[in-house]
Amino acid sequence: MAHFPASDGRPPWRALVLTLFPEMFPGPLGVSLLGQAHEAGLWSLETLQIRDFGLGRHRQVDDTPAGGGAGMVLRADVLGPALDHARTKSPDSPLIYLSPRGAPLTQAVARDLALGPGVTLLAGRFEGIDQRVIDEKGLREISIGDYVLAGGELPAMVLIEACVRLIPGVLGASESLASESFETGLLEYPQYTKPREWQGRSIPDILLSGDHKKIEEWRRRQAEDLTAARRPDLMGPTPRRK
Repeated sequence: MAHFPASDGRPPWRALVLTLFPEMFPGPLGVSLLGQAHEAGLWSLETLQIRDFGLGRHRQVDDTPAGGGAGMVLRADVLGPALDHARTKSPDSPLIYLSPRGAPLTQAVARDLALGPGVTLLAGRFEGIDQRVIDEKGLREISIGDYVLAGGELPAMVLIEACVRLIPGVLGASESLASESFETGLLEYPQYTKPREWQGRSIPDILLSGDHKKIEEWRRRQAEDLTAARRPDLMGPTPRRK
């Protein structure tokens, strides 16, 4: 079991997820260091069943799209009260709708959200949600990538993990976080460990030299080369290396 520091008096970072499938949580958020940090009280997780706010005897939550088309859309008169109830539980957390048309989830976004009190996340289903809910409640739309999933539960878990791991004390050494991909605007350099030789492949000699300045320079060059090859969009209009 990992050791976590005592609370500094601040309330734990809180994630509240509105979903039709609360049984999906905590899922991967409940294991390893994130799960241990949850048990230690560094962050909290709560789900809110959208169907509890459904209409009629069958708790209807969706209906056909206005103007026609395939699929179903989550109703405004269901999501509105659900979000109002969520706001009473987490009045200061930003309201976020996980949507493929949203702004990208980046490390900078995760870092900003991790500094706040937490997040209230709406995990949609079907063809999406009534636009009037987004407009009325001021929902911030965030996407985890240019693809479509069956619902917003997995994106919600991705966003929560990206934030929780940045909470002080959850992962331990802050210097480890600082060298990760995207923290410096570059992809992370290659990592190696024992054994020194494996399958005819050796750890680069520079990493075993003990010369920390040269090791840092090598890692920087590797990060720049990887970023230029795989994510040139991160490099900006001009090369970083001189």
